[in-house]
Amino acid sequence: MPSSSHPPLLLRLLHGLNGILLVLAWLTGLLVYSRFDGRWGRLPFPISGEWMEIHGSIGVVLLPVALLFALYAVTAGRWRLRQAANAVPLLALLLAVGSGKLMQEDWLEDGQFDHLVYHLHLLAWLLIAAAVIWHVVALLRRGGPALLRSMVGLGEAPLQDR
Repeated sequence: MPSSSHPPLLLRLLHGLNGILLVLAWLTGLLVYSRFDGRWGRLPFPISGEWMEIHGSIGVVLLPVALLFALYAVTAGRWRLRQAANAVPLLALLLAVGSGKLMQEDWLEDGQFDHLVYHLHLLAWLLIAAAVIWHVVALLRRGGPALLRSMVGLGEAPLQDR
């Protein structure tokens, strides 16, 4: 276990970039779902624009970042994955990215909502929402606002043992 009171800089950078991209992907996914599918509800306003292309572009950027983050997590951050609140969001992210890469763009435009991969992608979307909430609550319970601030700070971390 690292001796600093703050998470390592590489973790904070990868985590932060993943977080930003994940939120953007989740929100644009909501817009895409509401515009094309909406079987279980739609947003209360009309959706227009190229949200599917934006969502896919975010996914293309998220893929290598998520893979780097997963690689870091299973190597240098392996001990953090013992906590389910850290492991489940990572698994949900990998399911979302993997299923998203397997989807065909024209499925939704053509009203083809019964593909297994699409259902996996929707499941990942729901899992990510629940897992991120769980992750943040666990983080706040474990370290409070100080740990949250340490995750967003980019400066070098002071050592606890000094």
